[in-house]
Parts: sequence; structure tokens; C-alpha cells
Amino acid sequence: MNSVTTTLLVIGGGPGGYVAAIRAGQLGIQTMLVEGDNLGGTCLNIGCIPSKALIHAAEEFEKAHHYSGDSPLGIAVEGVKIDVARTVHWKDGIVKRLTGGVGALLRKHGVQVVKGWARIIDGKTVEVTEHGAAEGSMRIHCEHLLLATGSQAVELPFMPFGGPVVSSTEALSPGSLPKRLVVVGAGYIGLELGIAYRKLGVHVSIVEAMDRILPAYDEELVKPVAASLKRLGIDVHLRTSVLGATEAGDGVRIRGDGGYETTLVADRVLVAVGRKPRTEGFGLESLLLDMNGRAVRIDNQCRTSMRNVWAIGDLTGEPMLAHRAMAQGEMVAEIIAGKRRHFAPAAIPAVCYTDPEVVVVGMTPQDAERQGLDVITANFPFAANGRAMTIESTDGFVRVVARSDNHLIVGWQAVGRGVSELAAAFSQSIELGAQLEDVGGTIHAHPTLGEAVQEAALRALGHALHI
Repeated sequence: MNSVTTTLLVIGGGPGGYVAAIRAGQLGIQTMLVEGDNLGGTCLNIGCIPSKALIHAAEEFEKAHHYSGDSPLGIAVEGVKIDVARTVHWKDGIVKRLTGGVGALLRKHGVQVVKGWARIIDGKTVEVTEHGAAEGSMRIHCEHLLLATGSQAVELPFMPFGGPVVSSTEALSPGSLPKRLVVVGAGYIGLELGIAYRKLGVHVSIVEAMDRILPAYDEELVKPVAASLKRLGIDVHLRTSVLGATEAGDGVRIRGDGGYETTLVADRVLVAVGRKPRTEGFGLESLLLDMNGRAVRIDNQCRTSMRNVWAIGDLTGEPMLAHRAMAQGEMVAEIIAGKRRHFAPAAIPAVCYTDPEVVVVGMTPQDAERQGLDVITANFPFAANGRAMTIESTDGFVRVVARSDNHLIVGWQAVGRGVSELAAAFSQSIELGAQLEDVGGTIHAHPTLGEAVQEAALRALGHALHI
């Protein structure tokens, strides 16, 4: 067996792992990265990027259909159709360009990428079965071991993946569109894909055990999304549990809040009930690390309970966000290089790419109340925003949360078309310790959706200009 030595060994080539490896390479740290599949991990290959590509295609298709009727813009389109195979090919092209770019960056910075499956022997030794090999073909000894194995979709034991039952992975690369899709779970993954499929012409039903969609978000933010589901004709079954697939495999048996049981006809079922840290299949148990439930326990430097063994990203639990993993990976590389760093962001943005989009950064009013903070909150509706009117999307609002005593901004939330692009401004204002007066006194370009950010701050101060 070939035996090699490196300073840093990264297991997992997703956003956290590849960013850690690139930064380590920039800092002159000898680095190897082991990846069993494609570089880019879930996010680039079967998650964030392909889902946004499919969502965009669905939105454009729906827009064309919208203009096949009597449009107030005077646009008329005839003969609208979609070639799903070509759409998937386009989506795959984007993924290929991005993952290829990651590979090029790793090479540029001297990172050695090993294509194969890792198995941990101990905190300093990993055995890798390279692609095409029948058994372990390389043993890597390292000074630092970074675990970045990500997460995987949660499977329902009574309705395992296979055949008509799919996870988000299969839903993002459909060979054909189903006539009827049942989505199990009304979290952000289920809603994003359910809405996209509906816009592509599929009849969609969503089943959720809780009493509302997006149960992790506050009710005021969710209302415009719920209204959109109704407008799109998506059937939503709340306070409803899934009993399993029908014997014939042509539907899903459900039980409603009143105890009634019925069947939803479907030729495809998307199970989107969450994700869990990927802790199995690579010998993690041999390290006997401290755990937080299913996740690996880490401190504010991403150190595990074993010296020089680090863990980042989804493997370490919530929030399972690619940009969190990236920031952690960069930090770990810098600590190994001798820099003084801690992972203590003031806020981490979270975005739902539903229709309309939802952004949450920092504290909501409910979070502040739970922490005993006295806060000011103010909303500014997009119905009073000129740019929102010109793009035919006046649903939603921007909300600011600030301390009452010193007006320090502790949270932003928004729901509306394109609000994902406001996330950077929200995060920056909190990270820089901005007060309401800072944002309210900053000149915002007109006409833009960003004006709603300024107006929300002004409204919190008692003198909004356009409402």
C-alpha cells in the first residue's frame, strides 16, 4: 500500500472542505483532500446550485405562460413548451463549470486531490480506497485531520428512497416530469422544489405534520409564501402525517388532524423531511469524539475533542448552510497556519428560495423576546416601493429589529421577490454594529428594492418617508 505524509488532510470536497484546502494552500500548508464523488459536495452538485437553476427555469417557463394570456404589459407569447431533458442538461453544464473551477483552484494552490473513499484508522492516519481499486490503495499520515463530510437526506423508514419515492437529489435531475407530485415536508427544500415543479405544470400536493408551512420561520414572514402556494394551486395538507405509500405504489396514504385517512394520488413522491450529518461509512466512530446528538461537537475554533482533529459544516449540526461551512473552513486553515481566529459571527444569513423568497439574518422579534431584550421592530411593505411595482411584485416587506436603548440593529428579515440579494446588506449592518440611524442616514439608490431597507430603519425611528 502506498504511504504518504501531509500536514493537513481534508476529508470531503464540499464548500467547507475545498475552501479550507484552498486557503491552506494559499498559506503554504501542505494539503491533501480526499473526495469520493465530485468536488463541490452536495451544494454544487445536488443542492444549492442545481436547485436554483431549476427554480430559475421554472420561473421563466411560468412567466412565458403568464404572457400567453392577456398581459397588462402588452406581451403575447404562443406555443409555450419545455424540454426537461434539455433543461437538466443546461443545469448540469452550470454544475460542471463550477466544479471544474473548484478543481482548477485546488491545483493552482498546490492541493493534492485524491479521488477515493476515506476510512479513518486513527486521528493521524486515513486509508483511502481510490476509484477503481478493490481495497485500500493509499495510506495517508497527517498532522491535522479536518472532517468535512457534510450531510445527507433523512429517509423515512416506512417509505425508503427508490422507485417513485425520491430525495431532492433525484428531484433535481428528472428524466421526465410527473403528472402528480406529493411532497412530504413543508420546510425550505420541500417548498422550493414543490413550487418549481408546480410552475413546470405538475400538480403538487404538500404534506406537513406541523400546523403551518416553514415551521422554523415566524408566521408573519410565512404568510406571503402561503398566499403564493394558494395562488399557484398547490394543495397543502397541514397537521397531517404520512402513513406510507399505497401497495400499488401510485399514491401516499395520509392521516389528517381529525384522524381521517385518505390517499393522495401521485406518480412521484419527494421526501424532504430534513437532513442529518454524514457520520457513517468512513470510520468516524474509531475516534470516539464527543458528539451533540448526531453531530460532532466542536468549540468556537472548530476543534473536536481530539487534538488536531477538526470538524466543519453540516457534520457539526445546525445551521446546515454552505456559507457557514466555507467560513469555518477558511478559519481552520488560518488557525493551523498560526493565525489567531475564532468563529463568532454576529449573524449568519439564511435564505429560502421560495416564491416569494424569505431572508432571515440575526434575531427575529420572537428571538429578542426570548432573550429578554427590549426591541423596536418596524416593517416597510414592498407595496410602497417603486421598484417592486415596476417588476410586478409588491407582496412582502422588509423588517428590522433593533435594541430600544441604543438602536443597535440585531436582526433583519424580508419576504418578497429578489430579497435574497438584500442578505449581504443585512449581514454587513449587523457585523459592523450599525444602528438604525446609520442605515436610515445612508443614501440608497432609487428605484431599488434596497430602499425598503432604509425605509424600515426610518420607520423604526418614527419618520419613514413613503408610508
